[in-house]
Amino acid sequence: MNKILLALCLACPLTALAGPIEVGQPLPVPTLQNQHEQAWRIAPDTQLVIFAAGRTASNLVMAVLSPQPKGLLASRHAVYLADMSKMPGFITRTFALPSLREQPFEVGVSLDAKTLAEWPRQENAVTLIRLDQGRVMGHEFASTEAQLKAALGL
Repeated sequence: MNKILLALCLACPLTALAGPIEVGQPLPVPTLQNQHEQAWRIAPDTQLVIFAAGRTASNLVMAVLSPQPKGLLASRHAVYLADMSKMPGFITRTFALPSLREQPFEVGVSLDAKTLAEWPRQENAVTLIRLDQGRVMGHEFASTEAQLKAALGL
């Protein structure tokens, strides 16, 4: 009995972690908050996850999304997810999150390095994960504004 309880206790923290992304499989959905510290999730009708895991990737996303009208992501069935786990906490709280709160779009924010550790990423590029009814259809990388705009149909 004690071994079962120990196994359950060890497994529970792992349920919030997103596993690897595999084509044809459901997207592992992490439990996260948005930039306003409200619950954030990937809706079942989402077709594109824009995932930025670094400063260059985040700057690229901001350069494309910031000038766009409110509601663009929703109209494209897209969501933006930023992995900010490598950023020092002071910088995150003092500068990054307040800046994101001024944006006209919602951002899922990951502050724990383990949560999205197995998601695909490429240095200086945004990961674009294509979905169909919650299943991963594939992923690609965008390293220019033109590539990201094309993915969003802009």
